[in-house]
Amino acid sequence: MYLSRFLSIHALWVTVSSVMQPYPLVWGHYDVCKTQIYTEEGKVWDYMACQPESTDMTKYLKVKLDPPDITCGDPPETFCAMGNPYMCNNECDASTPELAHPPELMFDFEGRHPSTFWQSATWKEYPKPLQVNITLSWSKTIELTDNIVITFESGRPDQMILEKSLDYGRTWQPYQYYATDCLDAFHMDPKSVKDLSQHTVLEIICTEEYSTGYMTNSKIIHFEIKDRFAFFAGPWLRNMASLYGQLDTTKKLRDFFTVTDLRIRLLRPAVGEIFVDELHLARYFYAISDIKVHGRCKCNLHATVCVYDNSKLTCECEHNTTGPDCGKCKKNYQGRPWSPGSYLPIPKGTANTCIPSISSIGTPPKFNRIWPNISSLEVSNPKQVAPKLALSTVSSVQVANHKRANVCDNELLHCQNGGTCHNNVRCLCPAAYTGILCEKLRCEEAGSCGSDSGQGAAPRCSPALLLLTALLGTASPLVF
Repeated sequence: MYLSRFLSIHALWVTVSSVMQPYPLVWGHYDVCKTQIYTEEGKVWDYMACQPESTDMTKYLKVKLDPPDITCGDPPETFCAMGNPYMCNNECDASTPELAHPPELMFDFEGRHPSTFWQSATWKEYPKPLQVNITLSWSKTIELTDNIVITFESGRPDQMILEKSLDYGRTWQPYQYYATDCLDAFHMDPKSVKDLSQHTVLEIICTEEYSTGYMTNSKIIHFEIKDRFAFFAGPWLRNMASLYGQLDTTKKLRDFFTVTDLRIRLLRPAVGEIFVDELHLARYFYAISDIKVHGRCKCNLHATVCVYDNSKLTCECEHNTTGPDCGKCKKNYQGRPWSPGSYLPIPKGTANTCIPSISSIGTPPKFNRIWPNISSLEVSNPKQVAPKLALSTVSSVQVANHKRANVCDNELLHCQNGGTCHNNVRCLCPAAYTGILCEKLRCEEAGSCGSDSGQGAAPRCSPALLLLTALLGTASPLVF
């Protein structure tokens, strides 16, 4: 009985798989910028939006402390044990490797015993505040994709602010406040991310959840990225179309998860009680054993590779774009204004490639980028997630009057919309396009480019797709 049931499910799976070939099982990775496809007119390029893989970004940062001499050990000093704050015979000495706690130990491999960590000087100058700014810089725009996690080896601070910069540290904005008493420290009511919603996801909050002094097994502080994603993509991040739709069309939301620098402002160490014990000031200091920042290089959906060379991150740009973030068109590829790629329509997005300039023809053609119309926070209507492509307005007369003998080439007269130049005589166009440079939609000539034509529409789910969804109901969540 079990064998027959297995065979039946296997047969059903094979059938559904054959029907499902055009639909990827995992959507939203955007890990390919272009592929070659076969059409009736031959092999052509199909361009797609693309982005680098998410990774541990602490491998590429530079760290700066302010004040610069705040690290313990110069001169050597004693401090109290973590587990027993009254056993004050531990030593920090910068001149002895085994006793030193430099800043780079905030990012080294964890799992060793005893653990390694950066440590500040103790609060020996109390009542002067013991405050430290830790600045993490990438010299590159990055997009955060997972929670920021800070692991303290000391007690978690009584007061702390996490800040971000979008302009390489020239200006700063708060990301989140942390305190044992938010009202007293920052004049803010305490909140958690669970108190937010789609409409308040950008609110800057103060949380008391991660400020518990010397309690054991309470060393970690989070800045919750995924919980904010979940307001759009669901608790298991399955509805990525909704999240990508919002990131694509809401600049403030996209910028919220984008940084060039992060700053951890440690304002008051863990005291664990109402009053500071002035007889045991060696109990009070900051110590961080690990910082995790996961993200990807921001390449404006024009690259899948970000290269780290000469201590610098740079996108390997595709789609005829250039710049550290692929933020402009290459020389001689300015036939229309530069535009970032679009996540929509799912799953391939829209590449918005830069096209060759045709300055020798006359006035360059004008292009209008038409954004997808997504008015609601949930992207459920396929018609809502299909941006219209900006099409060339180069006329056949302009091309015919061109002084060059070639109809197309690889420099000035580049075939558009995925077309390929054949012997400099004509463009081989994809099935949906026509014209000398593949600049027209075929349906325009037939007068059938209405809403029923399906141009640019997102793929609709077939019954087989729905059946496969039911079979795979327990599949793992998507990875952003």
